[in-house]
Amino acid sequence: MRDFRSIPLWKDVTDEQWNDWKWQLQNSITDTETLSKVIPLTPDDEREIRGTLKTFSMSVTPYYLSLINPENKNDPVRAQSIPTILETHVHMGDLLDPLDEEADSPVHGITHRYPDRVLMLTTAVCSMYCRHCTRRRMVGEVDRHYTKDIIEKQVEYIRTHPQVRDVLISGGDPLMFTTKKLEEIIKAVRDIPSVEVIRLGTRMPVVLPQRITDELTEMLKKYHPIYINTHFNHPNEITPDSIRACEKLADAGIPMGNQTVLLKNVNDCPHIIKKLMHGLVKMRVKPYYLYQCDLSRGISHFRTTIGKGIEIIESLRGHTSGYAVPTYVVDAPGGGGKIPIGPDYLISRNDHLSILRNWEGVITVYHENVTPGSVCGHDEACFDPKYAIEKGVARIFTHPEEIIEPSQKPRKLS
Repeated sequence: MRDFRSIPLWKDVTDEQWNDWKWQLQNSITDTETLSKVIPLTPDDEREIRGTLKTFSMSVTPYYLSLINPENKNDPVRAQSIPTILETHVHMGDLLDPLDEEADSPVHGITHRYPDRVLMLTTAVCSMYCRHCTRRRMVGEVDRHYTKDIIEKQVEYIRTHPQVRDVLISGGDPLMFTTKKLEEIIKAVRDIPSVEVIRLGTRMPVVLPQRITDELTEMLKKYHPIYINTHFNHPNEITPDSIRACEKLADAGIPMGNQTVLLKNVNDCPHIIKKLMHGLVKMRVKPYYLYQCDLSRGISHFRTTIGKGIEIIESLRGHTSGYAVPTYVVDAPGGGGKIPIGPDYLISRNDHLSILRNWEGVITVYHENVTPGSVCGHDEACFDPKYAIEKGVARIFTHPEEIIEPSQKPRKLS
């Protein structure tokens, strides 16, 4: 991380200005000419960036740019923030909406894929446009917050669907709203009796930690339980500023989870991920997910193999604390949702024992308890419709007569 005053463009900037999140936004870098005053660009670099900006926008906060090592063209922060011509390449399998969010959208901005929770998109604006963004079809193309009318319809949908107990407010980045406007949205959701948990999806602690102000945390504290999901991808993003931001949120009683995206030539290394996970838990951020990079158009150069992700989890499990190991997931194309993937620890089993292996490769046998009986079916929660499993593989445990089969399967099982 460079001292911002060592960069000629900002040599006269005061500490007060630098630490003001609104100043950071007002001075975000959006064009090649200004960018060249911060990091060295070759003529080829400038030509590629200008070509890419015809299709995809660029916006980088001064703070995040200051994390780039200007002497390293492969710098991991640079890779996430500075466009390259590779973004204009379309490969087989690339999709505009790889997660099929719009297909599961009963109301504009609401994705209702899982029974008891919804994704609530409130803005198409971010403080920085990540080069690996999965929602690049909408984010950065038009800088706009969703209208009051749209948000009111989203809230009404949640209110009229009492099975929704968990609302993830995302975008874009909802912390791009003023604190007052963000509170209006959060309060409207919190006032719905059936909503138990509110989550905010934001990258502000990473790319604009100055946004995490006392005013913001004092407001958020009023609406507990409230959680924040953030998005650190590399240890170089953990700085004194980002640490202060995360600690401020933790001190406000807000649990934080981190969703890392596995990115080729950025963090596709067990040692880098382990260092990142350790840094996260030190600042009270729980490693939550390690995402396989989605099939969004223009980001194929960031994708690793799934095997690389499994290798990383193999290198974490048992080699570090369990709470520092994220769940590796593939967000299935076509709206299949998050599918957890990892090394195989179950080698074989029969009706009375399971053969297992541990992280060291030690093979052991676990003898099953064949004594009949379970508390399941004898607790009041078992008869509460709120906790009933209505669909999916887990329902077969209580309804073994049911069969799950593809809707397009030509042969039906009897």
